[in-house]
Amino acid sequence: DMFEKVVVVDCRAHLLGRLASIIAKELLNGQKIVAVRTEDINISGSLFRNKLKYKDYLRKKTNSNPKLGPFHYRQPSRILWRTVRGMIPHKTKRGQAALERLKVFEGIPKPFDTMKRKVIPDAMRVLRLKPQRKYCRVGDLSSSVGWSHNDLIGRL
Repeated sequence: DMFEKVVVVDCRAHLLGRLASIIAKELLNGQKIVAVRTEDINISGSLFRNKLKYKDYLRKKTNSNPKLGPFHYRQPSRILWRTVRGMIPHKTKRGQAALERLKVFEGIPKPFDTMKRKVIPDAMRVLRLKPQRKYCRVGDLSSSVGWSHNDLIGRL
């Protein structure tokens, strides 16, 4: 594989799990990846259903001291980050090195707005989901569980 220095992935209208698995594989192969516009990632299933799933996830906490984790990130960028982390052996040195090659952002921050952005056809919603299937935006899910910057990122 020819590596580019850094690949900027525009996550808009990609499916969360498929996107994450491709990103994870590339990271483990040594590719640096920057994911932008994470708030526009899609998840299959209605917002209501995914909200219930997230609520189940929120219930999981350390009984003796919830401050010890697991940490329930609300920001879309961290939701993608954690999904990718789940696909990487993150407790090994190799896995930690791979995760350090990933940067995630809502919107498109300064140095990356001028760089060429890629899409990943294998993970695009339009190519992967039947048209009648429901789906939701990660940004909407996040704001329904306490992320407060959905409208702000929308304005930027």
